Amino acid sequence: MTTLILGGTTEASRLAAAMAERGLPAILSYAGRTEAPRLQPVPTRIGGFGGAGGLADWLRANRISRIVDATHPFAAQISRNAMSASALTGLPLLVFQRPEWQPGPGDDWTEVADIAAAAQALAGPGRRVFLAIGRQNIAAFARQPQHHYLLRLVDPPASPPLLPDHHVVIARGPFDLAADQTLLARHRIDLIVTRNAGGTGAEAKLIAARALRLPVLMIARPKMPDYPVTSRLEEVLNWCHADLGV
Repeated sequence: MTTLILGGTTEASRLAAAMAERGLPAILSYAGRTEAPRLQPVPTRIGGFGGAGGLADWLRANRISRIVDATHPFAAQISRNAMSASALTGLPLLVFQRPEWQPGPGDDWTEVADIAAAAQALAGPGRRVFLAIGRQNIAAFARQPQHHYLLRLVDPPASPPLLPDHHVVIARGPFDLAADQTLLARHRIDLIVTRNAGGTGAEAKLIAARALRLPVLMIARPKMPDYPVTSRLEEVLNWCHADLGV
């Protein structure tokens, strides 16, 4: 009754730890985008599967019984592959995902549909922009070279970002409010661009933006097919091993 956890998030690590504590078999899979992923208490694999068909073959070969998609809310391709592989193999799939952030009193958010729309929204005079989107989509903002960009990345970039005016900070979350307020003030940031990842690990920048009265350009999550979704760890554990009475 081995469960495949598609991970790379805090939720995936929490689930792996809980299953190991209960002695429940699981394999945690990373996409391999982070150079030094955290050690885990369950067997892990790193790298892609070769699309939905490759994932389906791997599931059969490794006698997997269930799939938990605990990937990042913006890891749309692996999530779509997981859904297709679930259909190909007949294996049940549950999405374990943190809730979206919601604007509150004092927030100045503008929501855009995707990365391309965010880049387009930056047309106009130069500003000091905290580009808090990870490293995968930075190049899209090269079409707006008039801005100074602050980038916060987990790992140093393999090559310089294609932005003529930028500063890179290497740091791994979770981040705290005091540090993020200091970061925004030190770099004289006047606009934050971020994805609606949800969770608490990177929420501090939004609270800091509210305190400093900074506008936020919020990129909406990708639209995905309708699959069962939960943000509760116990619900995932019960779903994974309901037929074992655990």
